[in-house]
Amino acid sequence: MKANEFDCIVIGAGHAGVEAAHAAATIGAKTALITISKETIAKMSCNPAIGGLAKGQIVREVDALGGLMGLAIDTTGIQFRMLNRSKGPAVQSPRAQADRQKYQEFMREALEQTANLTIVEAITTEIITENDKVRAVICNDKSVYRTQTVVVTTGTFLGGMMYIGSDRWAGGRLDEPSSVELSQSLKRMGLELGRMSTDTTPRLDGGTVDVSKLQVQPGDEPPVPFSFMTEKIDRPQVPCWITYTNEKIHTLLRDNLHRAPLSSGQITGTDPRYCPSIEGKVVRFADKKQHRIFLEPEQESIKTIYCNGIFTSMPKDVQEQMLKLLPGTENARIIYYAYAIEYDYCPPIQLKPGLETRKISGLFLAGQINGTSGYEEAAGQGIMAGINAARKIQGAEPIVLGRDQAYIGVLIDDLLTKGIDEPYRMFTSRAEYRLTLRADNADRRLTQIGKSVGLVDQKRWIKLQNKLRAVAKLKSYLQDTRSHGLSLWEQLRQPNNTVASRIPSIASNVLAHGSMDTCPGDDVSQAVIIDAKYEGYLAKQERLVASFRALENRKIPLDLDYRKIEHLRAEAKEKLSVFQPSTLAQASRISGVTPADITVLQVYLKKIKYGYIRF
Repeated sequence: MKANEFDCIVIGAGHAGVEAAHAAATIGAKTALITISKETIAKMSCNPAIGGLAKGQIVREVDALGGLMGLAIDTTGIQFRMLNRSKGPAVQSPRAQADRQKYQEFMREALEQTANLTIVEAITTEIITENDKVRAVICNDKSVYRTQTVVVTTGTFLGGMMYIGSDRWAGGRLDEPSSVELSQSLKRMGLELGRMSTDTTPRLDGGTVDVSKLQVQPGDEPPVPFSFMTEKIDRPQVPCWITYTNEKIHTLLRDNLHRAPLSSGQITGTDPRYCPSIEGKVVRFADKKQHRIFLEPEQESIKTIYCNGIFTSMPKDVQEQMLKLLPGTENARIIYYAYAIEYDYCPPIQLKPGLETRKISGLFLAGQINGTSGYEEAAGQGIMAGINAARKIQGAEPIVLGRDQAYIGVLIDDLLTKGIDEPYRMFTSRAEYRLTLRADNADRRLTQIGKSVGLVDQKRWIKLQNKLRAVAKLKSYLQDTRSHGLSLWEQLRQPNNTVASRIPSIASNVLAHGSMDTCPGDDVSQAVIIDAKYEGYLAKQERLVASFRALENRKIPLDLDYRKIEHLRAEAKEKLSVFQPSTLAQASRISGVTPADITVLQVYLKKIKYGYIRF
């Protein structure tokens, strides 16, 4: 293979691109990652944090599959918290503040050390196709790179326009150019594009913020790691702080709404509902007297502070006045003003479940180009796109995670069936099987899959096998040991039992004997306690999953002409023709498709002799 020939080319080195390139190369595909600069790899262009509600589960899943994000945040995090500690394990999610620069450095070094991966500093301007198949990419320096697969992970760069008040300029991120030529190239290939927008927050000089007026938000002790390969995190943590807006700030924002680009009509893209601008919140929740703002350090040295909650594109003078009215930031110096960015995206109904486009063979899309928001959602798509690009080279079927297997599966299925007209953000409420899709068991759910595709290394695999043996041995002991007429396992399932507090010491005794080649860590004890607590609920959920599995396994030909199906309602024909679901289960989740329509479709598929196909 020549120097400018690759199996896979990844365009863009954000959070989706990093995972895609690492996955494809690790599996064995000769991969090129094309980025404007090595210095901006995995740049945290918005909040300096990883994880959060439901997002933390995705990071654990990326890690379990063999990805980088969990290891990166464990190495560079400056504060760790487990959200929803007062609630059940199914909705508990890890979150951590990162040292932004160290996070980027970790990712760059990890990619530089990845075999089969070449990092190219350039701007991609065109994707060349032949007979609707990817053939090459062209860069701004006229260089041509031949390839069989391309993964586009361009974030907010496609046709990016930036706004602060009435100021407007082309850009993909602060001080970085937008990509207009690539947008045009995608259109020429026949892909549909839309527009979305998002806001950032001001960054403040940490030394000019008066934290004595603020509520301190410390990290958890001890911190809980993201990666299943991290034994512990024992370095000091930095605090965050909480402050609140007030009526004076709300009045200021209302009086200047006409100067905000979204309100004035300058921005036509859809604003994120779940991460709205501060002026949007003031209008939408007019009865609220205050809104909580988190002041989050961006480095261990607290050189700059991110104002989480002040997402805005208001003019600079309004941003300055707002901060003077906010307790703790009255004399703060703004290092970077908040801005809005509007960008092109590809409505994801144009994708197959493996994230390959329906129209162009070998072209995969991942991240914000698919209409999502968030580093974690991007990483989840990126690792799956990288895996499936490599598998296409191998001639293997794509890996498609089910809704009952992973939050990543829920995410991708939603993109393909719901229709995205605003930036998509993951929530635990989106997952109907969230009792199974917990943050604590992602390794038990997905590491086998990562191993089967060649992404999980032997060290991780051995660690998982040791854990599984330890969990099985401890469970067996608890089920076989009786006290007061019940087994310890039965007692552990009861509310307010005293057995749970004794599990770590029981585990130490049980696992210290025999041929166990692992030390009983907290993860083993917690796995057993949670398994016991949820045993009845999980059994009920598994029955529900089984009832839907038949629909999940019933594939639909992608070239099926729904217009020819008699007795199928007109709305169903229209929706199914647009979304082109790959299974009956996907078809059932499309808005406007009824159970009666699914029955008609089942009968039709049986009539044309498309039977059950097991994955």
